[in-house]
Amino acid sequence: MHFIGPCVTVFGSARFGPEMDHYQDAEKIGAAMAKLGFTVMTGGGPGIMEAANKGAYEAGGYSVGCNIVLPVEQKPNPYLHKWIYIPYFFVRKVILVKYSYAFIVMPGGMGTLDELFESLTLIQTKTIGSFPIVIFDTEYHKDLCEHIETMIKHETISKEDLELLFVTDSVEDLVAHIKKYSIEKFGLKRKQYKAKWWFGERKS
Repeated sequence: MHFIGPCVTVFGSARFGPEMDHYQDAEKIGAAMAKLGFTVMTGGGPGIMEAANKGAYEAGGYSVGCNIVLPVEQKPNPYLHKWIYIPYFFVRKVILVKYSYAFIVMPGGMGTLDELFESLTLIQTKTIGSFPIVIFDTEYHKDLCEHIETMIKHETISKEDLELLFVTDSVEDLVAHIKKYSIEKFGLKRKQYKAKWWFGERKS
């Protein structure tokens, strides 16, 4: 996976089909990230993962997946240029984080929340750089955001930790946020290398 180029990782449920708004939003986001020049990385399965990969794939970008080995639900979606099979969730999360300059959290279940808070914790503890985390769909994540406010109220996290998150319903605002806090912040330059994506060393 070393030469896949800087990525944006999209997290989200495997259970949404193409007829659903969440799937269609993820497809638009995948295409938008590919047009920015990023490799789009997901867990490689169906649902939101497939949609983000499809958006990137059909927009002419590069699309990769880290597929978890499970007895149900999970198999590689058909919109991947490259994928790997991983038997352990903790290894999968390391790879999903390792190559990414931004994380986009779409509607999902327990696994998606696990990935969100893993990424947040790594940034909060300065284990990795302060890469942007975008939570997409304010209505779906309303209770989650309220609980984060409750944690601030009870001082189990700092008020400044809220600045690690950007919550939106707009693909355009998401793109602008990632341009500012990923591309500009880390000085990414677009180059031609095997495919059209950003290429350079990840700044941890």
